Amino acid sequence: MTSRVIISDVAPRDGIQSIGAPIVTAEAKIALIRKLHQAGIRRMEVGSFVSPRAIPQMAGTEAVLAAAKALPGLECTVLVPNQKGFEAAIAHGADRLGLFMSVTEGHNRANVNRTRAESLAGLTEIVKATPKGTKIRFNLSCTFHCPFEGEVPERDALDFIEKVVAIDPEMEIGLADTTGNASPDQVRRLFEQAHRLWGTRFAFHGHDTYGMGVANVLAAYEAGCRVIDSAAGGIGGCPFAPGATGNVATEDVVWMFRRMGVDTGVDWARLLEAADYSASIPGALPGGRMRGVPAARKAA
Repeated sequence: MTSRVIISDVAPRDGIQSIGAPIVTAEAKIALIRKLHQAGIRRMEVGSFVSPRAIPQMAGTEAVLAAAKALPGLECTVLVPNQKGFEAAIAHGADRLGLFMSVTEGHNRANVNRTRAESLAGLTEIVKATPKGTKIRFNLSCTFHCPFEGEVPERDALDFIEKVVAIDPEMEIGLADTTGNASPDQVRRLFEQAHRLWGTRFAFHGHDTYGMGVANVLAAYEAGCRVIDSAAGGIGGCPFAPGATGNVATEDVVWMFRRMGVDTGVDWARLLEAADYSASIPGALPGGRMRGVPAARKAA
């Protein structure tokens, strides 16, 4: 193996949150998490402490997190939208807090109904209040393209990343292709510049709306990124990014890295079982390619 990447599976949260109906039970989310854990995934976004009135599918995160924390070696990320969510995540023992805002004003207002300045100020206070030992992922949506403002100029993205870097010297920062409309050369350039300026503290979160999800993962990897978000079964989508579809499929990402000789720590056969389960969740809109390739299912 030439290198190793960390796969953070976001199906239990990002993959499920945008399903309209029926409501996915806590038991079903826990079953998915257990299947992913059996496949060797050791980092997951397991839920969000957000009002169930706002995101009904995130009801029951307390029970889901408790079950996930019982699995050996699993790092549990919980998305935190505000101070109340932060307090709940800390109280229930989340390993990593997932903070989020958008690089563009238009998407930030649509997503959280706040200006970027308001979001940045509020999240800065949460970072400062986070107890030692609790990790942070600061997610930047629409780093490459925005459904309301179009392609994001690289200089604008870097200027905003710099503001987030200044908040904390260690926290991981996720650069997100929320609409799935980034191009591989764009992803590569931005990661190369971010790494040159601030070190390899960045993760990539991609969607596959335009069929470029795996190519964009590869571009981020070649630029030095070693933490990749993906969702088993390719499920997901952002309810506040019109037209955006699912996350890049974990099985597609793992297959690519297997062919490249890059270690993911994932058991291929068990990952397919988890991906099949994820894709079968009622209301989910699955994506990805590898579940439909018969020869890949026979691979050891």
